[in-house]
Order: sequence, then structure tokens, then C-alpha cells
Amino acid sequence: MKQDKIDQKFFLVREDVLPEAMKKTLEAKEMIERKKVESVWEAVQKVDLSRSAFYKYRDTVFPFHTIVKERLITLFFYLEDRSGTLSQLLSVVASSGCNVLTINQTIPLQGRANVTLSLNTAGMEIEIDGLLKALRRLEFVEKIEVLGTGA
Repeated sequence: MKQDKIDQKFFLVREDVLPEAMKKTLEAKEMIERKKVESVWEAVQKVDLSRSAFYKYRDTVFPFHTIVKERLITLFFYLEDRSGTLSQLLSVVASSGCNVLTINQTIPLQGRANVTLSLNTAGMEIEIDGLLKALRRLEFVEKIEVLGTGA
């Protein structure tokens, strides 16, 4: 049974119990981040991993040191186009203790709008998974993607 996105949890897991595909995904991500390779294809070739496995795990597995240092997060939202949705979304973000750095909203098309928020999480009063859970509970939020994190 698939876990409801609202109920997603995060865990700290020792490396020796991770499946090989996750370890290789971490290696490939590090090569890409450090510019040791020029493409995803080159990275997965070097670590002997399929591209499909890389894309399956790339947004779900992170080295612990990056999570500890992270202070910035970029979220991408798919929203229903209703009056006041951005205001409600920002209210939830503000109540978590995050500071909004940038907001980018597309022109609504066919009743849908996309919003990208860059947030400083240094002052957060809840865990990131708690914030994501609260945001997913908003009835006008169709989907949230974590685009990136940074220090």
C-alpha cells in the first residue's frame, strides 16, 4: 500500500543497511554536485547504476551532513487557482518559522497555477516533514515537490 504523501516521514539510516542502488545514487549525486562528471548518464555509468534507479532515489536519499547544514529549501507547488491561495500558503509557511526569500508564481492556466518558494529554514519551529504535511493538507494544494536544498 502506498504511503499517503501527507504522512511521509524521514529517517536516519546507517549506510551499511542501505540498498546498493541508494548508495550508488548518493555517489552519483556527489559526482554531479562536485562537477566530476558532465551528465547524469556519465555519473550512473561510473557507479554502475541504471538511470531509472538514479531518478527513483535522487530526491529521496541524502547524506546526513547535507541535511544538518541545510538552511535553504526550494519548494514547487501545483495549486488550484482560487482567490487567497497564495496568502493561505504563505501563512502556513510563516507560522512554521520559515523566512520567505523568493516567490515566483506563474499565470494561472486552466484553473491551475504553479508557485516556487525559496525558504530560509534556520528559524523553523517544526521539522521540515511537519511543514510539508501541513502544506499538503491545504485543500487547494495538488502537489508539492522539493526542488532543492542549500546552505
